[in-house]
Amino acid sequence: MATDSSSIVVETALIVDDSRVQRQHAADLLRQLGVVVIHEAGDGIQALELLEGLASLPHLILVDLDMPRMDGVEFIQQLARRGVSAALIVLSGRDSPLISAVESMAHVLGMPVLAAWQKPLGKNQLVDVLRHRSGGPLLSQAAPGGRKGAVVVTSEELASAIAARQLIPYYQPKVDLNTGLVKGVEVLARWLHPEKGVIPPSQFIPLAESEGLIHGLTVEVADQAFAQVARWRQHGLSLSVAVNLSPLLLDSPDFVVEAAELLCRYRIPAEQVVWEITESSLAADLGTALGNLARLRLKGCGLSIDDYGTGFSSMQQLSRVPFTELKIDHSFVRGAHRREHLRVILQSALDMASKMRLVTVAEGIETAEDWTLLQGLGCVLGQGYFIARPMPGGVLPAWLKEEGARLYKHVQAVVPPSKEAHSILPD
Repeated sequence: MATDSSSIVVETALIVDDSRVQRQHAADLLRQLGVVVIHEAGDGIQALELLEGLASLPHLILVDLDMPRMDGVEFIQQLARRGVSAALIVLSGRDSPLISAVESMAHVLGMPVLAAWQKPLGKNQLVDVLRHRSGGPLLSQAAPGGRKGAVVVTSEELASAIAARQLIPYYQPKVDLNTGLVKGVEVLARWLHPEKGVIPPSQFIPLAESEGLIHGLTVEVADQAFAQVARWRQHGLSLSVAVNLSPLLLDSPDFVVEAAELLCRYRIPAEQVVWEITESSLAADLGTALGNLARLRLKGCGLSIDDYGTGFSSMQQLSRVPFTELKIDHSFVRGAHRREHLRVILQSALDMASKMRLVTVAEGIETAEDWTLLQGLGCVLGQGYFIARPMPGGVLPAWLKEEGARLYKHVQAVVPPSKEAHSILPD
Protein backbone atom coordinates (compact mmCIF):
# COMPACT_ATOMS: atom_id res chain seq x y z
CA MET A 1 0.00 0.00 0.00
CA ALA A 2 1.15 3.54 -0.70
CA THR A 3 1.58 6.46 1.72
CA ASP A 4 1.38 4.46 4.98
CA SER A 5 0.70 0.80 4.42
CA SER A 6 0.76 0.02 8.12
CA SER A 7 -2.17 2.34 8.76
CA ILE A 8 -4.38 2.56 5.68
CA VAL A 9 -6.19 -0.71 4.97
CA VAL A 10 -8.62 0.21 2.18
CA GLU A 11 -8.20 -2.05 -0.85
CA THR A 12 -11.54 -1.56 -2.62
CA ALA A 13 -13.81 1.47 -2.90
CA LEU A 14 -17.03 2.59 -4.57
CA ILE A 15 -17.56 6.20 -5.71
CA VAL A 16 -21.20 7.25 -6.15
CA ASP A 17 -21.46 10.65 -7.87
CA ASP A 18 -23.34 11.91 -10.92
CA SER A 19 -20.37 14.09 -11.93
CA ARG A 20 -17.82 12.20 -14.02
CA VAL A 21 -15.19 14.84 -13.18
CA GLN A 22 -15.79 14.44 -9.42
CA ARG A 23 -15.65 10.65 -9.70
CA GLN A 24 -12.34 10.87 -11.59
CA HIS A 25 -10.91 13.26 -8.98
CA ALA A 26 -11.85 10.95 -6.11
CA ALA A 27 -10.57 7.89 -7.97
CA ASP A 28 -7.20 9.55 -8.62
CA LEU A 29 -6.81 10.36 -4.90
CA LEU A 30 -7.72 6.83 -3.86
CA ARG A 31 -5.24 5.31 -6.30
CA GLN A 32 -2.51 7.54 -4.87
CA LEU A 33 -3.31 6.00 -1.46
CA GLY A 34 -2.93 2.50 -2.83
CA VAL A 35 -6.57 1.52 -3.31
CA VAL A 36 -6.43 -1.33 -5.81
CA VAL A 37 -10.03 -1.76 -6.98
CA ILE A 38 -12.28 1.28 -7.55
CA HIS A 39 -15.90 0.98 -8.71
CA GLU A 40 -17.95 3.96 -9.96
CA ALA A 41 -21.69 4.67 -10.16
CA GLY A 42 -23.61 7.72 -11.38
CA ASP A 43 -26.44 7.55 -8.83
CA GLY A 44 -27.89 5.44 -6.03
CA ILE A 45 -29.84 3.04 -8.26
CA GLN A 46 -26.80 2.24 -10.38
CA ALA A 47 -24.71 1.79 -7.22
CA LEU A 48 -27.18 -0.68 -5.67
CA GLU A 49 -27.28 -2.70 -8.87
CA LEU A 50 -23.48 -2.77 -8.92
CA LEU A 51 -23.28 -3.91 -5.28
CA GLU A 52 -25.69 -6.76 -5.96
CA GLY A 53 -23.30 -8.13 -8.56
CA LEU A 54 -20.11 -7.95 -6.48
CA ALA A 55 -18.67 -11.02 -4.79
CA SER A 56 -17.63 -8.90 -1.79
CA LEU A 57 -18.37 -5.38 -0.65
CA PRO A 58 -15.91 -2.51 -1.09
CA HIS A 59 -14.18 -1.41 2.09
CA LEU A 60 -15.24 2.19 1.51
CA ILE A 61 -18.11 4.00 -0.21
CA LEU A 62 -17.86 7.70 -1.14
CA VAL A 63 -21.34 9.09 -1.77
CA ASP A 64 -22.52 12.42 -3.16
CA LEU A 65 -25.89 13.83 -2.03
CA ASP A 66 -27.24 15.60 -5.13
CA MET A 67 -27.86 12.91 -7.76
CA PRO A 68 -30.66 12.09 -10.25
CA ARG A 69 -33.07 9.15 -9.85
CA MET A 70 -31.83 8.25 -6.34
CA ASP A 71 -30.02 10.86 -4.25
CA GLY A 72 -27.39 10.13 -1.64
CA VAL A 73 -29.80 10.29 1.29
CA GLU A 74 -32.06 7.59 -0.12
CA PHE A 75 -29.03 5.55 -1.16
CA ILE A 76 -27.73 5.50 2.44
CA GLN A 77 -31.19 4.54 3.68
CA GLN A 78 -31.28 1.68 1.17
CA LEU A 79 -27.86 0.47 2.32
CA ALA A 80 -29.10 0.39 5.91
CA ARG A 81 -32.25 -1.54 4.97
CA ARG A 82 -30.18 -4.11 3.10
CA GLY A 83 -27.73 -4.56 5.94
CA VAL A 84 -24.76 -3.23 3.98
CA SER A 85 -22.22 -1.94 6.50
CA ALA A 86 -19.33 -0.70 4.35
CA ALA A 87 -17.73 2.46 5.72
CA LEU A 88 -19.08 5.73 4.29
CA ILE A 89 -17.69 9.14 3.42
CA VAL A 90 -20.44 11.65 2.59
CA LEU A 91 -19.52 14.40 0.13
CA SER A 92 -21.55 17.36 -1.12
CA GLY A 93 -21.36 20.90 -2.39
CA ARG A 94 -24.32 21.79 -0.15
CA ASP A 95 -24.08 23.72 3.13
CA SER A 96 -22.53 22.23 6.25
CA PRO A 97 -25.75 21.92 8.34
CA LEU A 98 -27.38 19.81 5.59
CA ILE A 99 -24.33 17.54 5.34
CA SER A 100 -24.27 17.20 9.14
CA ALA A 101 -27.95 16.24 9.15
CA VAL A 102 -27.28 13.44 6.68
CA GLU A 103 -24.32 12.27 8.77
CA SER A 104 -26.54 12.16 11.86
CA MET A 105 -29.17 10.20 9.95
CA ALA A 106 -26.58 7.64 8.85
CA HIS A 107 -25.32 7.21 12.42
CA VAL A 108 -28.89 6.69 13.67
CA LEU A 109 -29.37 4.03 11.00
CA GLY A 110 -26.27 2.25 12.28
CA MET A 111 -24.08 3.05 9.29
CA PRO A 112 -20.31 3.45 9.92
CA VAL A 113 -19.71 7.03 8.73
CA LEU A 114 -16.04 7.98 8.63
CA ALA A 115 -16.57 11.60 7.59
CA ALA A 116 -19.03 14.07 6.04
CA TRP A 117 -17.33 16.83 4.06
CA GLN A 118 -18.03 19.69 1.71
CA LYS A 119 -16.46 19.33 -1.72
CA PRO A 120 -13.80 19.42 -3.05
CA LEU A 121 -12.28 16.25 -1.60
CA GLY A 122 -8.65 16.59 -0.50
CA LYS A 123 -5.92 13.96 -0.25
CA ASN A 124 -4.90 15.01 3.27
CA GLN A 125 -8.48 14.57 4.43
CA LEU A 126 -8.53 11.01 3.14
CA VAL A 127 -5.15 10.15 4.62
CA ASP A 128 -6.19 11.50 8.01
CA VAL A 129 -9.54 9.76 8.29
CA LEU A 130 -8.35 6.42 6.89
CA ARG A 131 -5.30 6.33 9.14
CA HIS A 132 -7.23 7.11 12.33
CA ARG A 133 -10.03 4.71 11.41
CA SER A 134 -7.79 1.81 10.48
CA GLY A 135 -8.98 -1.34 12.21
CA GLY A 136 -12.42 0.13 12.92
CA PRO A 137 -15.43 0.24 10.60
CA LEU A 138 -13.27 -0.33 7.51
CA LEU A 139 -12.76 -3.93 8.57
CA SER A 140 -16.43 -4.61 9.26
CA GLN A 141 -18.31 -5.74 6.18
CA ALA A 142 -21.47 -7.48 5.10
CA ALA A 143 -22.13 -9.64 2.11
CA PRO A 144 -23.95 -8.13 -0.89
CA GLY A 145 -27.70 -8.28 -0.92
CA GLY A 146 -28.04 -7.57 2.76
CA ARG A 147 -26.52 -10.78 4.12
CA LYS A 148 -24.64 -9.50 7.12
CA GLY A 149 -21.25 -10.99 7.89
CA ALA A 150 -21.89 -11.03 11.66
CA VAL A 151 -21.20 -14.30 13.48
CA VAL A 152 -24.34 -15.90 14.90
CA VAL A 153 -24.20 -16.64 18.63
CA THR A 154 -26.85 -18.03 20.97
CA SER A 155 -27.85 -17.19 24.52
CA GLU A 156 -26.56 -20.62 25.59
CA GLU A 157 -23.14 -19.81 24.13
CA LEU A 158 -23.12 -16.44 25.87
CA ALA A 159 -24.09 -17.96 29.22
CA SER A 160 -21.30 -20.52 28.89
CA ALA A 161 -18.85 -17.79 27.87
CA ILE A 162 -19.66 -15.75 30.98
CA ALA A 163 -19.14 -18.79 33.19
CA ALA A 164 -15.89 -19.68 31.40
CA ARG A 165 -14.58 -16.09 31.65
CA GLN A 166 -14.33 -15.72 27.87
CA LEU A 167 -15.66 -12.19 28.30
CA ILE A 168 -12.81 -10.01 29.43
CA PRO A 169 -12.36 -6.30 30.10
CA TYR A 170 -10.36 -4.06 27.79
CA TYR A 171 -9.35 -0.59 28.97
CA GLN A 172 -9.41 2.72 27.06
CA PRO A 173 -7.39 5.53 28.71
CA LYS A 174 -9.00 8.81 29.75
CA VAL A 175 -6.47 11.65 29.59
CA ASP A 176 -6.30 15.08 31.19
CA LEU A 177 -6.36 17.36 28.14
CA ASN A 178 -4.30 20.05 29.86
CA THR A 179 -1.42 17.87 31.07
CA GLY A 180 -1.50 14.64 29.08
CA LEU A 181 -1.74 12.64 32.31
CA VAL A 182 -3.77 9.45 32.12
CA LYS A 183 -6.32 9.85 34.89
CA GLY A 184 -8.45 6.77 34.38
CA VAL A 185 -9.77 4.09 32.06
CA GLU A 186 -13.13 3.02 30.70
CA VAL A 187 -13.89 -0.70 30.87
CA LEU A 188 -15.14 -2.20 27.61
CA ALA A 189 -16.18 -5.86 27.45
CA ARG A 190 -14.71 -8.11 24.77
CA TRP A 191 -15.87 -11.67 23.99
CA LEU A 192 -12.93 -13.79 22.87
CA HIS A 193 -14.70 -16.83 21.40
CA PRO A 194 -12.30 -19.79 21.01
CA GLU A 195 -13.75 -20.73 17.60
CA LYS A 196 -15.57 -17.65 16.26
CA GLY A 197 -12.99 -15.05 17.20
CA VAL A 198 -13.81 -11.65 18.70
CA ILE A 199 -17.58 -11.06 19.06
CA PRO A 200 -18.35 -7.30 19.12
CA PRO A 201 -20.26 -5.81 22.09
CA SER A 202 -22.93 -4.51 19.71
CA GLN A 203 -23.83 -8.16 19.15
CA PHE A 204 -23.64 -9.73 22.60
CA ILE A 205 -24.81 -6.86 24.85
CA PRO A 206 -28.35 -6.73 23.34
CA LEU A 207 -28.44 -10.54 23.53
CA ALA A 208 -27.45 -10.44 27.19
CA GLU A 209 -30.14 -7.86 27.94
CA SER A 210 -32.89 -9.73 26.10
CA GLU A 211 -32.00 -13.11 27.60
CA GLY A 212 -31.56 -12.07 31.23
CA LEU A 213 -27.76 -12.42 31.21
CA ILE A 214 -26.72 -8.79 31.57
CA HIS A 215 -26.54 -8.93 35.36
CA GLY A 216 -24.10 -11.82 35.40
CA LEU A 217 -22.11 -10.36 32.51
CA THR A 218 -21.66 -6.97 34.19
CA VAL A 219 -20.70 -8.44 37.56
CA GLU A 220 -18.22 -10.81 35.92
CA VAL A 221 -16.53 -8.09 33.85
CA ALA A 222 -16.50 -5.69 36.82
CA ASP A 223 -14.94 -8.41 38.99
CA GLN A 224 -12.10 -8.87 36.51
CA ALA A 225 -11.67 -5.12 36.06
CA PHE A 226 -11.51 -4.42 39.80
CA ALA A 227 -8.96 -7.23 40.20
CA GLN A 228 -6.85 -5.52 37.52
CA VAL A 229 -7.16 -2.16 39.25
CA ALA A 230 -5.99 -3.79 42.47
CA ARG A 231 -2.91 -5.19 40.68
CA TRP A 232 -2.15 -1.77 39.23
CA ARG A 233 -2.45 -0.22 42.69
CA GLN A 234 0.06 -2.72 44.05
CA HIS A 235 2.55 -1.46 41.47
CA GLY A 236 1.90 2.20 42.24
CA LEU A 237 -0.49 2.90 39.35
CA SER A 238 -3.69 4.52 40.61
CA LEU A 239 -6.35 5.10 37.96
CA SER A 240 -10.07 5.66 38.15
CA VAL A 241 -12.14 3.00 36.41
CA ALA A 242 -15.43 3.62 34.60
CA VAL A 243 -17.90 0.75 34.13
CA ASN A 244 -21.02 0.91 31.96
CA LEU A 245 -24.34 0.09 33.62
CA SER A 246 -27.23 -1.42 31.68
CA PRO A 247 -30.61 0.15 32.52
CA LEU A 248 -31.79 -3.33 33.52
CA LEU A 249 -29.27 -3.39 36.36
CA LEU A 250 -30.69 -0.19 37.79
CA ASP A 251 -33.93 -2.06 38.40
CA SER A 252 -32.16 -4.70 40.50
CA PRO A 253 -32.40 -4.23 44.29
CA ASP A 254 -29.29 -6.41 44.78
CA PHE A 255 -26.84 -4.69 42.48
CA VAL A 256 -25.62 -1.99 44.87
CA VAL A 257 -24.79 -4.64 47.48
CA GLU A 258 -22.88 -6.69 44.89
CA ALA A 259 -20.96 -3.62 43.71
CA ALA A 260 -20.00 -2.77 47.30
CA GLU A 261 -18.85 -6.35 47.90
CA LEU A 262 -16.56 -6.17 44.86
CA LEU A 263 -14.97 -2.95 46.11
CA CYS A 264 -14.43 -4.50 49.52
CA ARG A 265 -12.99 -7.72 48.07
CA TYR A 266 -10.31 -5.88 46.10
CA ARG A 267 -9.83 -3.03 48.60
CA ILE A 268 -10.56 -0.36 46.02
CA PRO A 269 -11.69 3.07 47.27
CA ALA A 270 -15.20 3.80 46.04
CA GLU A 271 -13.99 7.21 44.85
CA GLN A 272 -11.87 5.40 42.27
CA VAL A 273 -14.95 3.91 40.51
CA VAL A 274 -17.31 5.69 38.11
CA TRP A 275 -20.53 4.04 36.93
CA GLU A 276 -21.59 5.23 33.47
CA ILE A 277 -25.32 5.54 32.74
CA THR A 278 -26.76 6.41 29.33
CA GLU A 279 -29.43 9.11 29.07
CA SER A 280 -32.19 6.57 28.44
CA SER A 281 -31.27 4.28 31.32
CA LEU A 282 -33.97 5.46 33.72
CA ALA A 283 -36.99 4.64 31.58
CA ALA A 284 -38.12 1.48 33.41
CA ASP A 285 -38.64 1.42 37.20
CA LEU A 286 -37.74 5.04 37.92
CA GLY A 287 -38.07 4.81 41.68
CA THR A 288 -35.75 1.81 42.03
CA ALA A 289 -33.26 3.26 39.52
CA LEU A 290 -33.01 6.61 41.28
CA GLY A 291 -32.65 4.85 44.62
CA ASN A 292 -29.81 2.65 43.36
CA LEU A 293 -27.98 5.61 41.88
CA ALA A 294 -28.34 7.58 45.10
CA ARG A 295 -26.98 4.61 47.08
CA LEU A 296 -23.97 4.30 44.78
CA ARG A 297 -23.20 7.98 45.40
CA LEU A 298 -23.66 7.54 49.15
CA LYS A 299 -21.01 4.82 49.04
CA GLY A 300 -18.63 7.28 47.35
CA CYS A 301 -18.76 6.09 43.73
CA GLY A 302 -18.93 8.56 40.86
CA LEU A 303 -21.79 8.67 38.37
CA SER A 304 -21.36 9.66 34.74
CA ILE A 305 -24.10 10.56 32.28
CA ASP A 306 -22.85 8.81 29.16
CA ASP A 307 -23.40 9.81 25.50
CA TYR A 308 -24.65 13.22 26.59
CA GLY A 309 -26.59 14.98 23.84
CA THR A 310 -27.90 11.90 22.03
CA GLY A 311 -31.16 11.52 23.98
CA PHE A 312 -34.19 13.69 24.63
CA SER A 313 -34.17 13.93 28.41
CA SER A 314 -30.70 15.29 29.20
CA MET A 315 -31.77 18.23 31.33
CA GLN A 316 -34.31 16.17 33.24
CA GLN A 317 -31.75 13.47 34.02
CA LEU A 318 -29.22 16.04 35.20
CA SER A 319 -31.79 17.58 37.50
CA ARG A 320 -32.74 14.36 39.30
CA VAL A 321 -29.59 12.19 39.32
CA PRO A 322 -26.53 13.10 41.43
CA PHE A 323 -24.06 12.91 38.56
CA THR A 324 -20.39 13.76 39.07
CA GLU A 325 -19.34 13.53 35.42
CA LEU A 326 -20.75 14.51 32.03
CA LYS A 327 -19.55 12.53 29.02
CA ILE A 328 -20.07 14.19 25.65
CA ASP A 329 -20.94 11.85 22.80
CA HIS A 330 -18.41 11.46 19.98
CA SER A 331 -20.93 12.72 17.42
CA PHE A 332 -20.50 16.23 18.84
CA VAL A 333 -16.70 15.95 18.90
CA ARG A 334 -15.95 14.58 15.46
CA GLY A 335 -15.44 17.42 13.00
CA ALA A 336 -16.27 20.16 15.52
CA HIS A 337 -13.08 22.07 14.66
CA ARG A 338 -14.55 22.52 11.17
CA ARG A 339 -18.22 23.10 12.05
CA GLU A 340 -19.36 26.15 13.94
CA HIS A 341 -22.71 24.74 15.07
CA LEU A 342 -21.00 21.75 16.69
CA ARG A 343 -18.57 24.06 18.48
CA VAL A 344 -21.51 26.08 19.84
CA ILE A 345 -23.14 22.91 21.18
CA LEU A 346 -19.87 21.74 22.71
CA GLN A 347 -19.22 25.08 24.38
CA SER A 348 -22.74 25.19 25.77
CA ALA A 349 -22.49 21.70 27.27
CA LEU A 350 -19.06 22.38 28.76
CA ASP A 351 -20.13 25.71 30.26
CA MET A 352 -23.20 24.11 31.83
CA ALA A 353 -21.15 21.23 33.24
CA SER A 354 -18.63 23.66 34.70
CA LYS A 355 -21.37 25.60 36.47
CA MET A 356 -22.75 22.32 37.85
CA ARG A 357 -19.23 21.33 38.98
CA LEU A 358 -19.23 18.20 36.85
CA VAL A 359 -16.08 16.66 35.42
CA THR A 360 -16.30 16.78 31.61
CA VAL A 361 -15.15 13.93 29.36
CA ALA A 362 -15.15 14.03 25.55
CA GLU A 363 -15.43 10.79 23.60
CA GLY A 364 -14.14 10.20 20.08
CA ILE A 365 -10.96 12.31 20.03
CA GLU A 366 -9.39 11.12 16.80
CA THR A 367 -7.12 13.97 15.73
CA ALA A 368 -4.80 16.56 17.25
CA GLU A 369 -7.30 19.19 16.15
CA ASP A 370 -10.03 17.53 18.23
CA TRP A 371 -7.77 17.59 21.31
CA THR A 372 -6.74 21.22 20.81
CA LEU A 373 -10.31 22.41 20.30
CA LEU A 374 -11.65 20.63 23.39
CA GLN A 375 -8.76 21.85 25.48
CA GLY A 376 -9.48 25.41 24.41
CA LEU A 377 -13.17 25.03 25.22
CA GLY A 378 -12.38 23.91 28.75
CA CYS A 379 -13.01 20.16 28.57
CA VAL A 380 -11.18 18.31 31.35
CA LEU A 381 -10.74 14.73 30.12
CA GLY A 382 -10.77 13.00 26.75
CA GLN A 383 -10.58 9.58 25.17
CA GLY A 384 -10.43 8.31 21.61
CA TYR A 385 -8.22 6.70 19.00
CA PHE A 386 -5.83 9.68 18.86
CA ILE A 387 -4.97 8.87 22.47
CA ALA A 388 -5.33 5.08 22.50
CA ARG A 389 -7.51 2.20 21.46
CA PRO A 390 -8.94 -0.15 24.11
CA MET A 391 -6.28 -2.61 25.29
CA PRO A 392 -5.84 -5.55 27.69
CA GLY A 393 -4.97 -4.61 31.25
CA GLY A 394 -1.54 -6.18 31.13
CA VAL A 395 -0.56 -3.97 28.20
CA LEU A 396 -1.48 -0.63 29.78
CA PRO A 397 1.67 -0.02 31.92
CA ALA A 398 3.92 -0.54 28.90
CA TRP A 399 1.69 1.72 26.80
CA LEU A 400 1.98 4.44 29.44
CA LYS A 401 5.76 4.38 29.21
CA GLU A 402 5.86 4.22 25.43
CA GLU A 403 3.18 6.81 24.71
CA GLY A 404 3.86 9.22 27.57
CA ALA A 405 6.40 11.16 25.54
CA ARG A 406 4.00 11.55 22.61
CA LEU A 407 1.24 12.94 24.84
CA TYR A 408 3.74 15.19 26.58
CA LYS A 409 4.97 16.65 23.28
CA HIS A 410 1.43 17.30 22.12
CA VAL A 411 0.55 19.15 25.32
CA GLN A 412 3.77 21.18 25.23
CA ALA A 413 2.96 22.32 21.72
CA VAL A 414 -0.25 23.90 22.98
CA VAL A 415 0.29 24.97 26.62
CA PRO A 416 3.30 26.06 28.67
CA PRO A 417 5.20 23.34 30.59
CA SER A 418 3.94 22.46 34.04
CA LYS A 419 5.39 20.39 36.83
CA GLU A 420 2.48 17.95 36.67
CA ALA A 421 2.78 17.46 32.92
CA HIS A 422 6.32 16.11 33.29
CA SER A 423 5.07 13.12 35.27
CA ILE A 424 3.71 11.50 32.12
CA LEU A 425 7.23 10.88 30.85
CA PRO A 426 8.66 7.38 31.31
CA ASP A 427 10.94 6.89 34.29
